[in-house]
Amino acid sequence: MKKAFFLSIAIVMALTLAGCGSNKNNAGAGAEAASGNASKEVTKIVVGTGTQFPNVCFIDENGKLTGFDVELVREIDKRLADYEFDIQTLEFTNLLLSLETKKIDLVAHEMEKNPEREQKYLFNTEPYAHWRNKIIVAKDNDSVQTLDDLKGKKVLTTATSAQSTILENYNKENNNAIEIVYQNGGANDSVAQVTSGRVDAFLAADFTLSLIDSKQELKAVGPALSEADILFMFRKDDPEQKKLSDAVDGAIKELKTDGTLAKLSSEWLGNDFTSEEK
Repeated sequence: MKKAFFLSIAIVMALTLAGCGSNKNNAGAGAEAASGNASKEVTKIVVGTGTQFPNVCFIDENGKLTGFDVELVREIDKRLADYEFDIQTLEFTNLLLSLETKKIDLVAHEMEKNPEREQKYLFNTEPYAHWRNKIIVAKDNDSVQTLDDLKGKKVLTTATSAQSTILENYNKENNNAIEIVYQNGGANDSVAQVTSGRVDAFLAADFTLSLIDSKQELKAVGPALSEADILFMFRKDDPEQKKLSDAVDGAIKELKTDGTLAKLSSEWLGNDFTSEEK
């Protein structure tokens, strides 16, 4: 009887120890798996954009930052598991300096690729828009068609913009013939400056006018002064920035293939401005 009793106890203890061993192994496997997941870090990327570009990057009536570039960045963020994008707003004129000083990691503000910028910054290679710069004047102004017609006149622009580069390059070759007026205001202010007569013209991308001139007081004139791909900007000669740029290119290709990019452009810009074929 005693022998049977002690045998029963031994069996129970053996089963209990086996169970404990099994649980320990499972717990260890779970911890190892958790450790493996934790070791895969997500890189935080600070994206710099503005707030004064209607339908591109602006604060809506509900106080939300939105627009074509902003929503595009959010779509890209969804598709890049290795990165987490933090969108921060700055004055447009501070974007490039903030990129250089590593306060931000990426500029998203309809940045046109041109030779001057290529010397200092890295652009991704897959464009997300394409635009043509033209001269914008008051609707009743029939005297301007080219930059030569703006000699002796005041032309509004924003420092560090692609449009300012066009005007500055023209002035270098023409003895400062155009009086360049630099502003810090938003695109909507450009309309008021022209309609009030404080300046004679400004330069803008082809899609911009319909977004900022709701009363149709202005018009685009003459041939395109330039046309260029619109891309994101990164720091040059930085391996991590190049890796990020390549990842962004992959996401943009996906957005083009599934139609999301064209849909965003039509929603925010009124048409599909995502390629040269328009």
